[in-house]
Amino acid sequence: MLRGNKELWWAFAVGALITIVYGTVVFFTREIPAASELFGHGLGILGFMLMLMTETLYSLRKRSRSARWGRMSSWLQFHIFTGLVGPFMVLLHTSWKFNGLAGAVTLLTVVIVISGVIGRYIFTRIPRTMDGLEIEGTLSESALRQARRLMALWHTIHIPIGMALFVSAFVHIGAALYFATLLK
Repeated sequence: MLRGNKELWWAFAVGALITIVYGTVVFFTREIPAASELFGHGLGILGFMLMLMTETLYSLRKRSRSARWGRMSSWLQFHIFTGLVGPFMVLLHTSWKFNGLAGAVTLLTVVIVISGVIGRYIFTRIPRTMDGLEIEGTLSESALRQARRLMALWHTIHIPIGMALFVSAFVHIGAALYFATLLK
């Protein structure tokens, strides 16, 4: 079981810091930072890199049974932290405009974050060791089976949405690079 929800507190603290920086930029420029300008691009790039790390690193660690790259619970905390902070930065990158492909990517981002919160709740219902392994026999067997079924169902929804998000995000990045560089 995750102890103390450290990743949530860290995500909240970093999100608050990002909000202060964003608010400072808005205060001094007297406008919402455009997605196509340096600050907006920086938010989008850093946020996307965090989201890419969210999608890949935890999955790689989870599938590598022989690797000893730290405890699975630590990797899950990292996954949750980057899965909250990255999308927040991408949301700020939008300049609060949600049209076209970028709007669809933003919608998928919001859906995947909500799905992740639901998945975390289901995950915490299954008792685990510090390494993230399920503990047998602590819940009634039917409750444990139900939690496992919910987790399996959640995976069948969450993972395809994540894939659609990243395909859309890569198309958005390609289109942004094309329109920003080749058409000028």
